[in-house]
Amino acid sequence: MRRLIVVFILFIAPALGQAQSAPDAEIRDIITRQLEAFQQDDFATAFTFASPALQGIFQTPERFGDMVTGGYPMVYRPQDYRFDSLSEAAGSSLQKLLVWDNNGRGFLVEYQMIETEDGWRINGVSVTPLPDVAV
Repeated sequence: MRRLIVVFILFIAPALGQAQSAPDAEIRDIITRQLEAFQQDDFATAFTFASPALQGIFQTPERFGDMVTGGYPMVYRPQDYRFDSLSEAAGSSLQKLLVWDNNGRGFLVEYQMIETEDGWRINGVSVTPLPDVAV
């Protein structure tokens, strides 16, 4: 019995930890790649990271780009961003980012991520302004 516990601790437990962190890295990669595409005004590439449902709503990369530039300037052209927590809710993963726009305003941006046959895709974004804090 003691030998089984040692085997679990040495070999199986670390593998479980790696399996749990794999989606985290993949999700961060998808979001980062989309943000990089926005920086290049490459809406065709950015559109590929959207879920099939979002692609169906916007139909074309140009319409998708119009929505992002008009409604999400802090995501379109962030001055800086930092990944925060990843959580699970109702069959999707929620990745939070702290984002600062070019005016120095902070936002909590929550990406709803779903796993598809083609990998993780962005299924929606919600933005909450952070309160101004004097330093």
